[in-house]
Amino acid sequence: MSAVAARPAPVRPDDPPRRAAGRAQRARSAATSWTMLAPALLLFGVFLVYPLGRAVATSFTDADGITGGSFVGLANYTTMAGDPTFWRAAANTVGLAVVSVPIALALGLLMAVLLSGPVPGRWLFRALFLAPVVVSGVVVGMTGQWMFDENVGVVNAALGGLGLDLVRWQSSGGPAAASVLTMLTWSRVGLVAVIYLGALLQVPGELLEQAQLDGASRWQRMHDVVWPQLRPTTFFLTVVLVIETFQVFDLVFVMTGGGPGVSTELLVTYLYAEGFEARRQGYGTAIGVVVLVVVLAFTAVWWRAQRHTEDEL
Repeated sequence: MSAVAARPAPVRPDDPPRRAAGRAQRARSAATSWTMLAPALLLFGVFLVYPLGRAVATSFTDADGITGGSFVGLANYTTMAGDPTFWRAAANTVGLAVVSVPIALALGLLMAVLLSGPVPGRWLFRALFLAPVVVSGVVVGMTGQWMFDENVGVVNAALGGLGLDLVRWQSSGGPAAASVLTMLTWSRVGLVAVIYLGALLQVPGELLEQAQLDGASRWQRMHDVVWPQLRPTTFFLTVVLVIETFQVFDLVFVMTGGGPGVSTELLVTYLYAEGFEARRQGYGTAIGVVVLVVVLAFTAVWWRAQRHTEDEL
């Protein structure tokens, strides 16, 4: 029996150098990634993280905007708990959200339905309701001030022309709040309609055709077919509009300044009054921190709901 010559073992590349080369490659990739992210992280830190941290720190001081102030612990927050104006501003903000959000959603959905079909004069609806979307809140507030001026305003001029009593829009709390509600709703309806219109276009046409063949009325098709498709959009808009309501400032500041009295005072306008007019920046910043917590809470609710929806899909 002849002996079989043993084959030489294949030459393997040296493992340590190969691992070292892999580590070097990963290090270069990480360095490139961090280099690309550095400008964004710098801006994020300078314009968000630092101001936020500074604001939280200031809320525990008695700063007045001139001096740094001294540490007072939770004094600003305990003062806030017993401040009737703060609670009135909070109630006004919550009330504005409760009333304005459903109205904006209903009018926006109605406008989206009208714009989705061959309705005469669609350009007029678009011009009237999309204009406030592309202008600032200051412009919307100035428009509201011009419309609801109790002496020379367009609304009172129209009421006088009809022989009706003039309304004291600036000197009476109820009418002042109604004027703010009207302008805030007007500023939102266009954007709500655009988002709803996009959602309506995503509704499968075959579902509507099948419902129509089954004898469903227009209302039944809207209620049983279209509305379930719009629920995620409605939830998203509700959360966004509530968050936006807690941040309303410029419109109220221009139209009423929070008056008469505190009838239209909101959390952010009260923050401004305390922090910049009364020079109690520590207390004003504490109000801002409370607003931030509320906004973050609503954002967390929306985020969790979105995750739940994605998991179901």
